[in-house]
Amino acid sequence: MGFLHSSSLFPFLMVFIVSFSWPITSSADIYGDFLHRLSSSSISNLVYTQLNSSYSSILESTIHNSRFITPTSPKPWVIVTPLHVSHVQATIRCSKKHGLQLRTRSGGHDFERVSYISESESSFVIIDLANLRSVQVDVENEVAWVQSGAIMGELYYEIAQKSGTLAVPGALCHGVAFGRYISGGGYGLLFRKYGLAADNVIDAEFIDANGRILKQKINGGRSVLGYSWRRWWKLWDCPFMDD
Repeated sequence: MGFLHSSSLFPFLMVFIVSFSWPITSSADIYGDFLHRLSSSSISNLVYTQLNSSYSSILESTIHNSRFITPTSPKPWVIVTPLHVSHVQATIRCSKKHGLQLRTRSGGHDFERVSYISESESSFVIIDLANLRSVQVDVENEVAWVQSGAIMGELYYEIAQKSGTLAVPGALCHGVAFGRYISGGGYGLLFRKYGLAADNVIDAEFIDANGRILKQKINGGRSVLGYSWRRWWKLWDCPFMDD
């Protein structure tokens, strides 16, 4: 299987950070609606407001640029750390209903702050994908399903546990999250032979502005904007790695 060319595939696979504007309601109504829509036994571990004692630690957990951790830095109205794709869907729909902007954060390896700060005067919500970090490696077919919150080091580890020769043109920094790495194109030590990481994405599942789950192969197109939550990635057999 040859790798796919980024010129035709890459525009569909970026984790787009999009903004929407709708009428805004009261904070109490918004908070109540978030709790209702994300109702589950673990809701307290999913939704963090500025009144929550863990809010600051969650917000700052993956911020690497100290210039943007100041008292005057814009703060999200709420941070949601979904455990399932349905939580992402509910957050998108609820944010749309209440006129809140959205920011998606994979691993937070973002020195330009676009994944966790909004310059808009309206309130915004962060969808932190840190809990969506599953890696499923299929050695026989030489592919892997990877959720956007998984960091590259976790991906390398899972591949190494299953095979001594399979590899990917991965990042030089193991702490970069998969979602951010792919959305930036993805270059590494093997890219001259196997292409950029984005060249090797076979398929992707993403969520559009209406909260619908779409597949790139079926629903992809240059006009589609969405939040990619997992991708199917081509793995390469590199016998020299087992020497």
